[in-house]
Amino acid sequence: MRILIVEDEFTSRKLLLALLSDFGECDAAVDGVECVESFTKAIEEGKPYDLVCMDIMMPNKDGHQALKDIRVIEQEKGISTSDEAKVIMITALNDPKTVVKAYYKGGAAAYLPKPIEVDSLYAILRDLALIE
Repeated sequence: MRILIVEDEFTSRKLLLALLSDFGECDAAVDGVECVESFTKAIEEGKPYDLVCMDIMMPNKDGHQALKDIRVIEQEKGISTSDEAKVIMITALNDPKTVVKAYYKGGAAAYLPKPIEVDSLYAILRDLALIE
């Protein structure tokens, strides 16, 4: 499994890398701009990401906009909905408006509030059939 971790906060980025590195190759980006660049490059190289774990509140380009850009890139490349990268949106803002925006408007597969709980993250990965 190829994983892209998008998190501007160093400690959260390191935590996600530690939690997910056992499941596959992990790359990291510090904002939405880097995320979209890495995502595009991976598709062009024929090695797309299976999972993107992305913070919502980031500088330069937030997670909502980066997710929207990712979905446009996938659509332009002819990637079917069933083959899209699974995106888990991560944020300290655990309010219904943010959740609705991530899920229904953005096409996120799941939502994970901070602080990140290991059991919750792994449960989401199992629900998405990314791990057993």
